[in-house]
Amino acid sequence: MELSVTTSHHDDITVVSVEGEVDVHTAAQLRVTLDQEIAEGHVRLVVDLDKVSFLDSTGLGVLVGRLKLVRNASGWLRIVCTSERILRVFRITGLDKVFGIHESVDEALAA
Repeated sequence: MELSVTTSHHDDITVVSVEGEVDVHTAAQLRVTLDQEIAEGHVRLVVDLDKVSFLDSTGLGVLVGRLKLVRNASGWLRIVCTSERILRVFRITGLDKVFGIHESVDEALAA
């Protein structure tokens, strides 16, 4: 399955919407998009994973790596996810304690 990654800007917050499967074959696409936003100075990020059907350790690694980058620049990265399948991956790895996980983009923007 292909991966679709799009961005939109809400004031000084960038929303990165992801759709499809994030795995060893597609994670680079997500990494490139996030890195471009960070390089442009956008360090307040919301990553919307609500339309992601699969997320593996490679995808998690991309998110953790970008979280470190934005935190070093006094920014943050929040996750939007309501899929129990994807949330389970965050819980199993303990990353639900590291990322702010929200039920909607609006909630993440307001947090």
